[in-house]
Order: sequence, then C-alpha cells, then structure tokens
Amino acid sequence: MFSSIKSTLSPFFTLFLLLLSLDLIVASHRQTTGSDNPEPECAGRWVHVRKLPSRFNLDLLTNCSDYPLYDDFCPYLANHGLGHKTHNRSRSWYRTDSFMLELIFHRRILEYPCLTSDPSTADAIFLPYYAGIDALRYLFVPDINSSAEHGLDLFRFLQSDSPHVWQRHAGHDHFLVMARAAWDFSRPLTNDPPIWGTSFLELPEFYNVTALTLESRAWPWQEHAIPYPTSFHPPNLQLLDSWIARVRRARRTILMVFAGGGGTSSTPNIRRSIRTECSNKTGISTSSSSIIIKPCEFIDCSNGVCEHDPIRYMRTMLQSSFCLQPPGDTPTRRSTFDGILAGCIPVFFEEQSAKAQFGWHLPEEQYGEFSVFILKEEVVFKGLSIIDVLTAIPKAEVRRMREKVIELIPRIMYRRHGSSLGLRAKKDAFDLAVEGTINRIKSRLTEDGLGVR
Repeated sequence: MFSSIKSTLSPFFTLFLLLLSLDLIVASHRQTTGSDNPEPECAGRWVHVRKLPSRFNLDLLTNCSDYPLYDDFCPYLANHGLGHKTHNRSRSWYRTDSFMLELIFHRRILEYPCLTSDPSTADAIFLPYYAGIDALRYLFVPDINSSAEHGLDLFRFLQSDSPHVWQRHAGHDHFLVMARAAWDFSRPLTNDPPIWGTSFLELPEFYNVTALTLESRAWPWQEHAIPYPTSFHPPNLQLLDSWIARVRRARRTILMVFAGGGGTSSTPNIRRSIRTECSNKTGISTSSSSIIIKPCEFIDCSNGVCEHDPIRYMRTMLQSSFCLQPPGDTPTRRSTFDGILAGCIPVFFEEQSAKAQFGWHLPEEQYGEFSVFILKEEVVFKGLSIIDVLTAIPKAEVRRMREKVIELIPRIMYRRHGSSLGLRAKKDAFDLAVEGTINRIKSRLTEDGLGVR
C-alpha cells in the first residue's frame, strides 16, 4: 500500500496515512458483510465499490507536499479530507479544501446503506480514484503532452481486473468523483500546441462513465456538477438545527456582500463593476422602513486567503441579505454554497454559475424562489445598479426567499462521516449526488438499449 512513500516523510505523517488506510479498510468491510442498517429499501439503489490498487488513491497522498500546484496540501487530508477543525472546541467547522472532495466522497460512500459486494447486482459501480489529485502530476511535467495519458492506467486496470464487470455495460454503470472543474480534464487529444488540462474526459475509453465534477461544461455528456464542499460538516442533527436557528435569527444589517478577488484591472468586467459600486455607496434606507443599513461589504479573498478560514467571511454573510456570485476564471464558485449556508440570498450574473450546473441539489425550476438573476452585461456595459435592483425587492419577498435558501442548507452541505442516525435521515449533498447518479445511469442504460436489472 505504501511502497511509494518517500523516505523524507515524517514518522507522524506516515502514521497518519496508515491510520487513514486502516480506517478505510474497516469501513469498506461493510460492503463485504452488507449494511448494518436493515431499514433502508435498497431495491434499485445498490452500489458496488471497485477495489482499486492504492496507486489510484491513497498512494497519491504521500507526495502531498510536493505537487507544484500547492505548497503543501497535507493539512487538508485530516479527517478524511475535511481538514483540521477551525479550533479545538469546534464540532462542525473544518478548514476544508474543495479539492479534497474525492477523499470526502470515498469515506462517505463506505457507509452508504445499500452497498453490495457483488457487482453483478449493483445499480451503480463507484471508482474510488482521486482523479483531481492524480491530474497534478500530468499538469506539471516537462513534457506536457503526457496529459493525454491521464486515465489510461486506470482503464488498463479495469480491462484486466475482472473485465466482465466493465464489459457488462461498457462502463455505463461506473461513476467517479473528479474534484475540479470539468474544464481541467477536457484538453482535446489533438490540440497543438498543448493547453491547460488533462484529456481524461476526452478519452473514448471513458465516454460512458459518469463523472461528478465541481463544475460541468455547457454541453454535459459525461459529467454532472455537484456542490463544492463548504467548511460545515455537522456530526448530528442537533448541531445542524442549532446552526439553522442561528441563521434564522441573524440580523441582516448589510444589503449585499461580495467575498472574492479580482476586479482590479482596467478592463470592464462584472467584478470590477461590483468593486466600483461598493466603494461609491454609503448608507441607504430600505424600501419598507427608515432603517439605515450598509449597502455593500467587500471581503478581499485574493490569493486564496479565505479558502481555509470560514471566519473571514461567514460572519459577514450572516449579516447580509444578498451574496453576490459573479463568475471568475470559470462560472461557478464555492462561495455560492458558503452563502447559502449563511442564509444569504445568492445573486447570479450568468446561468452557468449555478442554474445550468447543480440540478440535483438546486432545482432549476425553483431558482426564482431563492435567488436573484442580473445579467452581467446590463451592469458592466449599461450601468445598471445592483443596489437599486436589490433594494427594489419588497421586504416580505426577501424574507420568503431567505426561507427558501435556509431550506436548501441540508441539501448542499456534506455532513461528517459517522454522523448520527437522526442526521442521516436528512439527504445531504452526498446522498443527492448518489441518488442522481443512479437515476442518470438507469436512464442512459435505457436510452442506449443496454437494459437495466
């Protein structure tokens, strides 16, 4: 399992990886013995977890301080990818890195109530491959063309190890998590000169596999977007209910907040417009009262300073009625889910930021009930004031929208592994992702005439 561990690793970190491995082995024993919870009805919900060599998952963590994209992501491996607690007394808040979703999902699926050790009876087959972490070694090598090889080693293994499992449905019933935007795995195989990304999703060998990504392309074929992990991972229902109660009673003394970076260049763009509008406003009155509130708060999260420190932005989000979610390098943002967690109504500026992405978790037909949409071109090129749009929304409507946002909190969070039975009764982001995947697989098998059990 640990043949590739470097001799320079500290004894502490070697022990950490050993304990992580043992914990996964104990959890995976449930797949062999069957679920210890007899209540769930598992017909049509069976999942089999493929046993992959450790080079496809745990071994990839042994170089966690050496990948070029990060200075060191070793601290974020703790608690099966949740990261360390924000402080010693915290029970629900962690310094979570979104790119650790592959570890989080791997640990959670091993306590899924409908696991089967027989792949022939499974409705879906999960590949515990840390694709996003493995991609780093292809993105930063002298010969960047090797990026086209990302995934081929996995495919060769699936073809040689119990090949009938793969061949039964030509991979249609397999799925995996790729904790990056789909763009990072979509470099054309024939591209010359090479551009950013690996070609995993462009390989014909994986065309039939369902990939759960943090952001999907506008023409999703293989992939479907699932929520970015936030820092909130409650272990029981009491702590979830306590947080929701705090969100409900929060005093919203700020109209809108933007937590992010960018917008400093002279080129017209939505982030620059938001910064300009925030800096030019002082106090305003609400449309239904004479209370003076702060119109806009800007939290500078440049250079990733907010990513592992929820205290930097959650307090302000709790005080704000609206959270602005402008696109950046790509359309989606983790901040969308941080804001929902705080009961802060999201304001989107293009549909690819959420509406065309997270249909299993944020129902598309309900977007008008929990979010505001303002076309970015209206703001950037026509001078539309975001503050004017938001202050024009009646106070009663704002309250209704916030209540809808609060109802979404359990759907977009990833509860902690090993959580209490009461909390497990509520479907979280993981549960909805697995449910959506199984339904997608069944639909595709039916459409392609491959049949379902």
